[in-house]
Amino acid sequence: MSARFYILLIVFFALVASVAWPLGRFMARVFAGTNNGSRKVGWPLERVLYRWAGVDPNREHTWKGYVMAVLGFSLLTQLITYVLLRLQDTLPLNPAKLGAVAPWLAFNTATSFTTNTNWQSYGGETTMSYLSQAVALTSHNFFSAGVGIVVAIAMIRGIARHETDKIGNFWVDLVRVHLYVLLPLCLFYALFLVSQGVIQNFLHPTTWGTLDGATQTLVQGPVASQEAIKMLGTNGGGYFNANSAHPFENPTPLSNLIQLVSIFAIGGALCVTLGEMVGNRRHGWAVFATMTLLSVAAILVVNHFEAQGNPLLSKMGVDQTVSATQPGGNMEGKELRFGIADSSVFTVVTTDASCGAVNTMHDSLTPIAGLVPLLNIELGEIVFGGVGSGMYGMLIFVILAIFLSGLMIGRTPEYVGKKLDSRDVRFASFYILVMAVLILSTTSIGLMTEAGRAGILNTAATEISGAPWKPHPHGFAEILYAFSSAAGNNGSAFAGLTAYASDHPAFYSVTLAIGMMFGRFLPIVAVLAIAGNMAKKKRVPPSPSSFPVGGGLFVALLTGTILLVGALTFFPMLSFGPIVEHFQLAAAASVAH
Repeated sequence: MSARFYILLIVFFALVASVAWPLGRFMARVFAGTNNGSRKVGWPLERVLYRWAGVDPNREHTWKGYVMAVLGFSLLTQLITYVLLRLQDTLPLNPAKLGAVAPWLAFNTATSFTTNTNWQSYGGETTMSYLSQAVALTSHNFFSAGVGIVVAIAMIRGIARHETDKIGNFWVDLVRVHLYVLLPLCLFYALFLVSQGVIQNFLHPTTWGTLDGATQTLVQGPVASQEAIKMLGTNGGGYFNANSAHPFENPTPLSNLIQLVSIFAIGGALCVTLGEMVGNRRHGWAVFATMTLLSVAAILVVNHFEAQGNPLLSKMGVDQTVSATQPGGNMEGKELRFGIADSSVFTVVTTDASCGAVNTMHDSLTPIAGLVPLLNIELGEIVFGGVGSGMYGMLIFVILAIFLSGLMIGRTPEYVGKKLDSRDVRFASFYILVMAVLILSTTSIGLMTEAGRAGILNTAATEISGAPWKPHPHGFAEILYAFSSAAGNNGSAFAGLTAYASDHPAFYSVTLAIGMMFGRFLPIVAVLAIAGNMAKKKRVPPSPSSFPVGGGLFVALLTGTILLVGALTFFPMLSFGPIVEHFQLAAAASVAH
């Protein structure tokens, strides 16, 4: 590993921590309504929005009321986006004269952006008009990020409060997160991206002559505005099909670094917000340290295997070492201007968070390097995580870790002054099981059905007359990754899986959309139920049996719980895919001439 890689790693996490501290404290004040400076400017607009919407800002919700508000808002905005995509050909800001989006693709896309997944079964520049990109999709990038954040805040609020059945007002939380956090940050962020070369216009596609005498049409549009919330909101849906590998989205090494930091910015800040709201800053930083530890370990693994290159090419005499004339390592599917180090960090960060933006093609990673982002998604992307969803997913593991510690010492487990009961543990277990059941069942459907197998490109012996269908481990991993990405609301893919097999064009659009919806909203119900239950409890004073939640022992216990749950749940599936492929590759390299 190069010195540049370690410098990048240190600088990156230093920047994340330096952003998380002030932003997290500010967010705690925003949701408490004590951000006095910014409210002087925003309160008149805030008050108008409440009046227009018929919302009483002083009336709070129970956890069931909060759930109904989340579901109602999300489903209504999903329907509006579906209609906009279906009517795209009749609406303005469509200079390329693109047609209406097909029904199943419109359903998949509307669901994808509603659930913060941003899975894209289309090429953005050839499918979506400027209006669809700038209004339907960009607005959902804000809405889905906002919903994730306020659900996390509702859970933290439930932990912090006592002897009440109220966990906040969804509509007030949603207005405040947009007005004081997301919109101001994205405004300055978009201006920075424009300064780096990210485009922002409504110009018609232009045709240019190439050096070899051919022509190429370049699609333009409002990219910087979508790119800003795409990263800060951990949405991940790129304006262009190449996503953050495209020079119009991610033109320079500096833009790449800042995009990386922005993916973790709000997720890291929520750790600080947690500490501020529950009155235990050491606990917030312990959660931050756990996330950092898991993230660094994953980055080291990916970078190691990618820097080693492809063993088959080494056996053939191909030099894959780093030198002044070549980048070295496995450069398949990567941008030369980013190289192994930047691509490895981006791969882990985008799947630690529920982002899905990519600056390298995950399908081209070496097998073990490809296993890492897949496992990140299957663990629930709790390492800094999606905006909001990472925090409430991590708090689920905190509850499980403290429950297990209570079992080990034979005492009722306590968490920041609240005794955990069977209801908390049941809903936490439900949260974990939802992800496992969704991923394993939908992957099985994809493998057992002709429609699912039709999308696999990595198969063996399929063209031999009379030979049985034999999947390659990488083809298996492509289906597993797709359904993991859907249920985990990530959106990245092993892109060798074609979602549009000619005989079954709607199969993956529909099944993935169903996985996205259940993977988003069922966990939210469990989270808010826990928040409501925690808010009703009395506080108990600390005792000698109280487990400390702010030191190294807690970090070790939480890390072990996360890895244990992940290993027991998903190791068999990973064994059939990336692990088998790794050993097959090593065996093939050992006999290659």
